Amino acid sequence: MQAQAKAVFAHFIVGALDLDHEHSLIDPRQVGNAYGYNTTTYTQEMNLASAAGIDGFAMNIAGDAWTEDQLDTAYAAAASLNFKLFISFDHAANDGAFGGSFTAANITAYINRYKGEPAQYLYGAKAQPVASTFEGPAHAADWVSVQQMTGCFFIPDWTSIKGAQDAQSMFANVNGVLSWDVWPDGPTGISTMIDTAWKSLLGPDQVYMMGVSPWFYTNLPAYSKNWLWRGDNLWHDRWQQVLEVQPDIVEILTWNDYGESHYIGPLHSENFPTGAELYAADNPHDAWRDLLPYYIAAYKNGNSSSIPVTEEKIIWAHKINPADSGSAAGTVGNQSPQATYSPGQLNLDAINLDVIVQEPSQVTVQIGDNPPSVWQANVAGPNHFLIYWNGQTGTVTYTVSRNGQTVLSTTGATITSDCVNGRVNWNAVVGSSS
Repeated sequence: MQAQAKAVFAHFIVGALDLDHEHSLIDPRQVGNAYGYNTTTYTQEMNLASAAGIDGFAMNIAGDAWTEDQLDTAYAAAASLNFKLFISFDHAANDGAFGGSFTAANITAYINRYKGEPAQYLYGAKAQPVASTFEGPAHAADWVSVQQMTGCFFIPDWTSIKGAQDAQSMFANVNGVLSWDVWPDGPTGISTMIDTAWKSLLGPDQVYMMGVSPWFYTNLPAYSKNWLWRGDNLWHDRWQQVLEVQPDIVEILTWNDYGESHYIGPLHSENFPTGAELYAADNPHDAWRDLLPYYIAAYKNGNSSSIPVTEEKIIWAHKINPADSGSAAGTVGNQSPQATYSPGQLNLDAINLDVIVQEPSQVTVQIGDNPPSVWQANVAGPNHFLIYWNGQTGTVTYTVSRNGQTVLSTTGATITSDCVNGRVNWNAVVGSSS
Protein backbone atom coordinates (compact mmCIF):
# COMPACT_ATOMS: atom_id res chain seq x y z
CA MET A 1 0.00 0.00 0.00
CA GLN A 2 1.21 3.51 -0.80
CA ALA A 3 2.42 5.27 2.33
CA GLN A 4 0.02 7.86 3.73
CA ALA A 5 0.61 10.53 6.32
CA LYS A 6 -0.23 9.55 9.87
CA ALA A 7 -3.46 11.05 11.18
CA VAL A 8 -5.20 11.61 14.50
CA PHE A 9 -8.99 11.64 14.85
CA ALA A 10 -11.27 12.12 17.83
CA HIS A 11 -14.41 10.01 18.22
CA PHE A 12 -17.32 12.46 18.12
CA ILE A 13 -20.70 11.19 19.25
CA VAL A 14 -23.52 12.50 17.10
CA GLY A 15 -25.87 9.67 18.11
CA ALA A 16 -25.85 7.26 21.03
CA LEU A 17 -23.11 4.92 22.12
CA ASP A 18 -24.19 1.61 23.62
CA LEU A 19 -24.38 0.81 27.28
CA ASP A 20 -21.54 -1.53 28.01
CA HIS A 21 -19.50 -1.88 24.81
CA GLU A 22 -20.62 -5.46 24.30
CA HIS A 23 -24.26 -6.39 24.55
CA SER A 24 -26.61 -3.90 26.24
CA LEU A 25 -28.53 -1.35 24.23
CA ILE A 26 -29.62 2.22 24.74
CA ASP A 27 -32.40 4.21 23.15
CA PRO A 28 -30.55 6.38 20.61
CA ARG A 29 -33.26 9.02 20.96
CA GLN A 30 -32.27 9.60 24.57
CA VAL A 31 -28.59 10.37 24.03
CA GLY A 32 -27.65 12.82 21.32
CA ASN A 33 -24.39 14.44 22.31
CA ALA A 34 -24.51 16.80 19.33
CA TYR A 35 -28.25 17.40 19.29
CA GLY A 36 -28.84 21.07 18.54
CA TYR A 37 -25.36 21.74 17.14
CA ASN A 38 -25.21 24.32 14.34
CA THR A 39 -22.51 25.60 12.01
CA THR A 40 -21.12 27.90 14.70
CA THR A 41 -20.89 25.11 17.29
CA TYR A 42 -19.17 22.73 14.90
CA THR A 43 -16.78 25.43 13.71
CA GLN A 44 -15.81 26.31 17.27
CA GLU A 45 -15.16 22.71 18.25
CA MET A 46 -13.30 21.84 15.06
CA ASN A 47 -11.07 24.86 15.61
CA LEU A 48 -10.34 23.68 19.16
CA ALA A 49 -9.49 20.22 17.86
CA SER A 50 -7.28 21.60 15.09
CA ALA A 51 -5.41 23.79 17.56
CA ALA A 52 -4.54 20.63 19.49
CA GLY A 53 -3.23 18.90 16.36
CA ILE A 54 -6.29 16.70 15.72
CA ASP A 55 -6.93 16.14 12.01
CA GLY A 56 -10.63 15.33 12.18
CA PHE A 57 -13.60 13.65 13.82
CA ALA A 58 -14.94 10.11 13.52
CA MET A 59 -18.67 10.85 13.49
CA ASN A 60 -20.48 8.22 15.61
CA ILE A 61 -24.06 7.89 14.37
CA ALA A 62 -26.92 5.70 15.56
CA GLY A 63 -29.68 6.45 13.09
CA ASP A 64 -31.41 9.28 14.98
CA ALA A 65 -33.99 11.22 13.00
CA TRP A 66 -31.76 14.29 12.96
CA THR A 67 -28.54 12.48 12.00
CA GLU A 68 -28.46 13.60 8.37
CA ASP A 69 -29.06 17.25 9.31
CA GLN A 70 -26.17 17.06 11.76
CA LEU A 71 -23.86 15.35 9.26
CA ASP A 72 -24.77 17.91 6.58
CA THR A 73 -23.89 20.73 8.96
CA ALA A 74 -20.70 19.10 10.19
CA TYR A 75 -19.38 18.29 6.70
CA ALA A 76 -20.10 21.84 5.53
CA ALA A 77 -18.33 23.37 8.53
CA ALA A 78 -15.34 21.04 8.20
CA ALA A 79 -14.88 21.82 4.50
CA SER A 80 -14.08 25.45 5.23
CA LEU A 81 -11.49 24.47 7.86
CA ASN A 82 -9.59 21.69 6.03
CA PHE A 83 -10.83 19.41 8.81
CA LYS A 84 -11.61 15.79 7.91
CA LEU A 85 -14.55 13.56 8.83
CA PHE A 86 -15.59 9.96 8.42
CA ILE A 87 -18.67 8.11 9.65
CA SER A 88 -18.53 5.53 12.42
CA PHE A 89 -21.71 3.42 12.44
CA ASP A 90 -22.76 2.61 16.00
CA HIS A 91 -24.14 -0.90 15.53
CA ALA A 92 -24.27 -1.52 19.28
CA ALA A 93 -26.69 1.34 19.88
CA ASN A 94 -28.73 0.72 16.77
CA ASP A 95 -29.08 -3.02 16.29
CA GLY A 96 -32.69 -4.02 16.89
CA ALA A 97 -33.26 -1.25 19.39
CA PHE A 98 -35.81 1.54 19.12
CA GLY A 99 -36.04 1.86 15.38
CA GLY A 100 -34.34 -1.04 13.71
CA SER A 101 -30.88 -1.87 12.54
CA PHE A 102 -28.28 -0.53 10.20
CA THR A 103 -28.54 -2.51 6.99
CA ALA A 104 -26.28 -2.79 3.98
CA ALA A 105 -28.71 -0.54 2.12
CA ASN A 106 -28.84 2.35 4.58
CA ILE A 107 -25.12 2.18 5.38
CA THR A 108 -24.44 2.36 1.65
CA ALA A 109 -26.75 5.35 1.35
CA TYR A 110 -24.93 7.22 4.13
CA ILE A 111 -21.47 6.57 2.72
CA ASN A 112 -22.44 7.43 -0.84
CA ARG A 113 -24.14 10.61 0.32
CA TYR A 114 -21.00 12.00 1.96
CA LYS A 115 -18.07 10.36 0.19
CA GLY A 116 -17.80 13.17 -2.35
CA GLU A 117 -17.79 15.93 0.26
CA PRO A 118 -14.55 17.95 0.47
CA ALA A 119 -14.24 17.14 4.18
CA GLN A 120 -14.48 13.36 3.71
CA TYR A 121 -11.34 11.57 4.91
CA LEU A 122 -9.86 9.48 2.10
CA TYR A 123 -7.26 6.77 2.47
CA GLY A 124 -4.90 4.85 0.26
CA ALA A 125 -3.65 5.07 -3.30
CA LYS A 126 -7.25 4.87 -4.56
CA ALA A 127 -8.39 7.73 -2.27
CA GLN A 128 -11.19 5.63 -0.78
CA PRO A 129 -13.65 7.17 1.72
CA VAL A 130 -12.99 5.83 5.21
CA ALA A 131 -15.85 4.24 7.17
CA SER A 132 -15.77 2.64 10.60
CA THR A 133 -18.02 1.15 13.25
CA PHE A 134 -18.59 0.83 16.92
CA GLU A 135 -18.99 -2.94 17.17
CA GLY A 136 -21.26 -4.89 14.76
CA PRO A 137 -19.25 -8.03 13.92
CA ALA A 138 -22.57 -9.79 13.21
CA HIS A 139 -22.84 -7.46 10.19
CA ALA A 140 -19.54 -8.51 8.63
CA ALA A 141 -21.31 -9.97 5.59
CA ASP A 142 -23.26 -6.73 5.07
CA TRP A 143 -20.04 -4.80 4.97
CA VAL A 144 -18.67 -6.92 2.14
CA SER A 145 -21.51 -5.69 -0.06
CA VAL A 146 -21.21 -2.15 1.33
CA GLN A 147 -17.57 -2.05 0.28
CA GLN A 148 -18.53 -3.19 -3.21
CA MET A 149 -21.28 -0.57 -3.52
CA THR A 150 -19.36 2.37 -2.02
CA GLY A 151 -15.67 1.68 -2.56
CA CYS A 152 -15.10 2.56 1.09
CA PHE A 153 -11.93 1.91 3.07
CA PHE A 154 -13.41 -0.06 5.96
CA ILE A 155 -11.79 0.04 9.42
CA PRO A 156 -14.23 -1.49 11.94
CA ASP A 157 -14.06 -1.69 15.72
CA TRP A 158 -15.00 -5.27 16.52
CA THR A 159 -13.35 -5.33 19.94
CA SER A 160 -16.00 -7.70 21.31
CA ILE A 161 -14.31 -10.49 19.33
CA LYS A 162 -11.97 -11.55 22.08
CA GLY A 163 -9.78 -14.24 20.49
CA ALA A 164 -7.35 -14.05 17.61
CA GLN A 165 -8.63 -17.35 16.19
CA ASP A 166 -12.19 -16.02 16.26
CA ALA A 167 -11.13 -12.75 14.68
CA GLN A 168 -8.77 -13.98 11.97
CA SER A 169 -11.43 -14.86 9.42
CA MET A 170 -13.55 -11.83 10.34
CA PHE A 171 -10.83 -9.43 9.25
CA ALA A 172 -10.03 -11.04 5.90
CA ASN A 173 -12.30 -8.62 4.05
CA VAL A 174 -11.57 -5.37 5.88
CA ASN A 175 -9.01 -2.66 5.18
CA GLY A 176 -7.93 -2.30 8.79
CA VAL A 177 -8.99 -2.55 12.39
CA LEU A 178 -9.72 -0.16 15.25
CA SER A 179 -9.38 -1.29 18.87
CA TRP A 180 -11.49 0.14 21.71
CA ASP A 181 -9.63 -2.07 24.19
CA VAL A 182 -7.89 0.97 25.66
CA TRP A 183 -8.54 0.86 29.42
CA PRO A 184 -6.54 -1.23 31.90
CA ASP A 185 -7.98 -4.41 33.35
CA GLY A 186 -7.34 -4.06 37.08
CA PRO A 187 -4.98 -1.89 39.14
CA THR A 188 -1.96 -2.00 36.83
CA GLY A 189 -1.40 0.16 33.79
CA ILE A 190 -2.29 -0.86 30.26
CA SER A 191 0.27 -2.48 27.97
CA THR A 192 0.63 -2.73 24.20
CA MET A 193 -0.12 -6.46 24.24
CA ILE A 194 -3.64 -5.91 22.89
CA ASP A 195 -2.34 -3.65 20.13
CA THR A 196 0.22 -6.26 19.13
CA ALA A 197 -2.49 -8.92 19.04
CA TRP A 198 -4.72 -6.85 16.77
CA LYS A 199 -1.84 -5.92 14.48
CA SER A 200 -0.92 -9.59 14.16
CA LEU A 201 -4.27 -10.21 12.42
CA LEU A 202 -3.50 -7.73 9.67
CA GLY A 203 -1.83 -8.19 6.32
CA PRO A 204 0.66 -5.80 4.73
CA ASP A 205 -2.09 -3.81 2.99
CA GLN A 206 -4.24 -3.40 6.11
CA VAL A 207 -3.94 -0.55 8.61
CA TYR A 208 -4.13 -0.35 12.39
CA MET A 209 -6.11 2.44 14.03
CA MET A 210 -5.00 2.65 17.66
CA GLY A 211 -7.41 3.86 20.33
CA VAL A 212 -6.25 6.29 23.03
CA SER A 213 -8.36 7.44 25.99
CA PRO A 214 -7.72 9.48 29.14
CA TRP A 215 -10.22 8.13 31.70
CA PHE A 216 -13.32 6.01 32.29
CA TYR A 217 -16.09 6.38 34.86
CA THR A 218 -19.82 5.97 34.33
CA ASN A 219 -22.80 5.93 36.68
CA LEU A 220 -26.02 6.02 34.68
CA PRO A 221 -28.70 4.08 36.60
CA ALA A 222 -31.24 4.40 33.80
CA TYR A 223 -28.89 2.37 31.62
CA SER A 224 -27.59 -0.02 34.29
CA LYS A 225 -24.08 1.43 34.02
CA ASN A 226 -21.91 1.91 37.10
CA TRP A 227 -18.21 1.10 36.89
CA LEU A 228 -14.80 2.61 36.32
CA TRP A 229 -11.47 1.55 34.87
CA ARG A 230 -8.09 2.79 35.99
CA GLY A 231 -7.36 6.23 34.54
CA ASP A 232 -4.28 7.35 36.46
CA ASN A 233 -1.27 7.76 34.16
CA LEU A 234 -3.41 6.61 31.24
CA TRP A 235 -3.30 9.74 29.05
CA HIS A 236 0.50 9.89 29.38
CA ASP A 237 1.14 6.15 29.12
CA ARG A 238 -1.07 5.57 26.13
CA TRP A 239 0.60 8.30 24.09
CA GLN A 240 4.01 6.83 24.92
CA GLN A 241 2.66 3.55 23.61
CA VAL A 242 1.56 5.28 20.40
CA LEU A 243 5.23 6.21 19.89
CA GLU A 244 6.14 2.57 20.44
CA VAL A 245 3.44 0.98 18.28
CA GLN A 246 3.50 3.62 15.51
CA PRO A 247 -0.03 2.90 14.24
CA ASP A 248 -1.19 4.16 10.87
CA ILE A 249 -3.98 6.21 12.48
CA VAL A 250 -4.84 7.19 16.07
CA GLU A 251 -8.41 7.63 17.32
CA ILE A 252 -8.95 9.48 20.59
CA LEU A 253 -11.82 8.02 22.62
CA THR A 254 -13.56 10.42 22.88
CA TRP A 255 -14.29 14.08 22.16
CA ASN A 256 -17.69 14.23 23.86
CA ASP A 257 -18.80 11.09 25.71
CA TYR A 258 -19.85 12.78 28.94
CA GLY A 259 -21.60 9.71 30.33
CA GLU A 260 -18.35 7.72 30.40
CA SER A 261 -16.07 10.62 31.45
CA HIS A 262 -13.57 10.23 28.62
CA TYR A 263 -14.39 13.51 26.87
CA ILE A 264 -11.63 15.98 25.97
CA GLY A 265 -13.91 18.55 24.34
CA PRO A 266 -15.93 21.34 25.98
CA LEU A 267 -18.82 20.54 28.28
CA HIS A 268 -22.35 20.85 26.92
CA SER A 269 -24.57 20.13 29.89
CA GLU A 270 -27.70 20.30 27.74
CA ASN A 271 -26.50 17.12 26.03
CA PHE A 272 -25.57 15.11 29.12
CA PRO A 273 -27.31 11.74 29.44
CA THR A 274 -29.49 11.66 32.55
CA GLY A 275 -27.27 11.00 35.56
CA ALA A 276 -24.02 12.35 34.11
CA GLU A 277 -24.74 15.83 35.48
CA LEU A 278 -23.84 14.50 38.94
CA TYR A 279 -20.23 13.85 37.95
CA ALA A 280 -19.53 15.82 34.77
CA ALA A 281 -21.09 19.25 35.26
CA ASP A 282 -18.15 20.68 37.25
CA ASN A 283 -15.44 18.51 35.74
CA PRO A 284 -13.89 20.10 32.65
CA HIS A 285 -11.32 18.06 30.73
CA ASP A 286 -10.22 20.68 28.19
CA ALA A 287 -6.69 20.97 29.56
CA TRP A 288 -5.90 17.40 28.49
CA ARG A 289 -5.77 18.89 24.98
CA ASP A 290 -2.84 21.08 25.99
CA LEU A 291 -0.58 18.03 25.81
CA LEU A 292 -1.74 16.93 22.38
CA PRO A 293 0.42 19.23 20.21
CA TYR A 294 3.49 17.56 21.74
CA TYR A 295 2.14 14.02 21.73
CA ILE A 296 0.79 14.25 18.18
CA ALA A 297 3.88 15.93 16.77
CA ALA A 298 6.05 13.27 18.39
CA TYR A 299 3.86 10.53 16.89
CA LYS A 300 3.95 12.01 13.41
CA ASN A 301 7.67 12.80 13.55
CA GLY A 302 8.60 9.57 15.30
CA ASN A 303 10.72 11.55 17.74
CA SER A 304 9.56 13.07 21.04
CA SER A 305 12.77 15.03 21.66
CA SER A 306 12.54 17.41 18.71
CA ILE A 307 9.34 19.28 19.57
CA PRO A 308 10.02 22.92 20.55
CA VAL A 309 8.29 24.29 23.65
CA THR A 310 6.58 27.56 22.79
CA GLU A 311 4.75 27.95 26.12
CA GLU A 312 5.59 26.49 29.50
CA LYS A 313 2.57 25.02 31.22
CA ILE A 314 1.28 23.03 34.19
CA ILE A 315 -1.55 20.51 33.57
CA TRP A 316 -3.16 18.58 36.42
CA ALA A 317 -5.88 15.93 36.53
CA HIS A 318 -7.43 14.05 39.47
CA LYS A 319 -10.67 13.33 41.26
CA ILE A 320 -11.35 15.68 44.16
CA ASN A 321 -12.68 13.27 46.80
CA PRO A 322 -10.59 10.70 48.70
CA ALA A 323 -11.82 7.20 47.95
CA ASP A 324 -12.96 6.61 51.55
CA SER A 325 -14.56 10.02 52.08
CA GLY A 326 -18.09 9.09 51.01
CA SER A 327 -20.30 6.51 49.42
CA ALA A 328 -18.98 4.71 46.36
CA ALA A 329 -22.61 4.80 45.12
CA GLY A 330 -22.37 1.19 43.99
CA THR A 331 -19.51 1.84 41.59
CA VAL A 332 -17.11 -1.05 41.04
CA GLY A 333 -13.68 -1.21 39.47
CA ASN A 334 -13.72 -3.13 36.20
CA GLN A 335 -16.76 -4.48 34.39
CA SER A 336 -18.11 -8.02 34.63
CA PRO A 337 -16.99 -10.57 33.50
CA GLN A 338 -13.65 -9.04 34.48
CA ALA A 339 -12.52 -9.54 38.07
CA THR A 340 -13.95 -6.62 40.02
CA TYR A 341 -12.26 -4.38 42.57
CA SER A 342 -13.29 -1.67 44.97
CA PRO A 343 -13.17 1.57 42.97
CA GLY A 344 -10.46 3.07 45.18
CA GLN A 345 -8.08 0.29 44.17
CA LEU A 346 -8.23 1.49 40.56
CA ASN A 347 -9.01 5.19 40.91
CA LEU A 348 -6.14 6.44 43.06
CA ASP A 349 -5.93 9.24 45.59
CA ALA A 350 -3.31 10.94 43.47
CA ILE A 351 -2.61 13.86 41.14
CA ASN A 352 -1.70 13.24 37.52
CA LEU A 353 0.67 16.13 36.87
CA ASP A 354 2.24 17.12 33.56
CA VAL A 355 4.69 20.00 33.36
CA ILE A 356 5.85 21.35 30.00
CA VAL A 357 9.13 23.23 30.39
CA GLN A 358 11.76 24.70 28.08
CA GLU A 359 14.62 23.32 30.14
CA PRO A 360 15.08 21.16 33.26
CA SER A 361 13.20 22.65 36.22
CA GLN A 362 12.12 22.05 39.80
CA VAL A 363 8.43 21.40 40.47
CA THR A 364 6.87 22.04 43.87
CA VAL A 365 3.41 20.71 44.80
CA GLN A 366 1.61 21.66 48.00
CA ILE A 367 -1.76 20.35 49.17
CA GLY A 368 -3.41 22.79 51.57
CA ASP A 369 -1.12 23.79 54.44
CA ASN A 370 0.75 20.50 54.36
CA PRO A 371 4.50 20.29 53.67
CA PRO A 372 5.24 20.62 49.95
CA SER A 373 6.80 17.90 47.83
CA VAL A 374 9.52 18.66 45.30
CA TRP A 375 9.95 16.94 41.94
CA GLN A 376 12.44 17.28 39.11
CA ALA A 377 11.38 17.90 35.51
CA ASN A 378 14.45 16.52 33.79
CA VAL A 379 13.73 17.14 30.12
CA ALA A 380 12.61 19.99 27.90
CA GLY A 381 9.02 19.28 26.89
CA PRO A 382 6.36 17.35 28.81
CA ASN A 383 7.29 15.69 32.13
CA HIS A 384 4.79 13.43 33.86
CA PHE A 385 4.36 12.72 37.58
CA LEU A 386 1.89 10.74 39.71
CA ILE A 387 1.75 12.41 43.12
CA TYR A 388 -0.07 10.61 45.91
CA TRP A 389 -2.11 12.64 48.36
CA ASN A 390 -1.04 10.57 51.38
CA GLY A 391 -4.19 11.54 53.26
CA GLN A 392 -3.78 15.28 52.66
CA THR A 393 -6.65 17.54 51.68
CA GLY A 394 -6.89 21.19 50.69
CA THR A 395 -6.34 23.40 47.67
CA VAL A 396 -3.39 22.33 45.55
CA THR A 397 -0.74 24.82 44.43
CA TYR A 398 1.94 24.16 41.81
CA THR A 399 5.20 26.04 41.22
CA VAL A 400 7.90 25.63 38.59
CA SER A 401 11.29 27.19 39.31
CA ARG A 402 14.78 27.34 37.81
CA ASN A 403 17.97 28.73 39.21
CA GLY A 404 16.13 29.75 42.35
CA GLN A 405 13.54 31.80 40.44
CA THR A 406 9.82 31.03 40.05
CA VAL A 407 8.96 30.80 36.35
CA LEU A 408 5.40 29.51 36.59
CA SER A 409 2.80 28.91 39.29
CA THR A 410 -0.89 28.12 39.48
CA THR A 411 -3.61 27.09 41.89
CA GLY A 412 -5.48 23.88 41.13
CA ALA A 413 -8.56 22.16 42.48
CA THR A 414 -9.40 21.56 46.13
CA ILE A 415 -9.15 18.01 47.43
CA THR A 416 -11.99 17.62 49.89
CA SER A 417 -13.77 14.99 51.95
CA ASP A 418 -16.97 16.98 51.55
CA CYS A 419 -18.67 14.90 48.87
CA VAL A 420 -21.65 16.27 46.96
CA ASN A 421 -24.72 14.26 47.98
CA GLY A 422 -22.39 12.13 50.12
CA ARG A 423 -21.02 10.40 46.99
CA VAL A 424 -17.41 10.19 45.86
CA ASN A 425 -17.07 11.69 42.39
CA TRP A 426 -14.76 9.33 40.50
CA ASN A 427 -14.49 11.62 37.48
CA ALA A 428 -11.37 13.73 37.00
CA VAL A 429 -11.18 17.50 37.15
CA VAL A 430 -8.57 18.70 34.66
CA GLY A 431 -7.01 22.15 34.63
CA SER A 432 -3.93 24.07 33.64
CA SER A 433 -1.91 27.20 34.32
CA SER A 434 -3.46 29.01 31.36
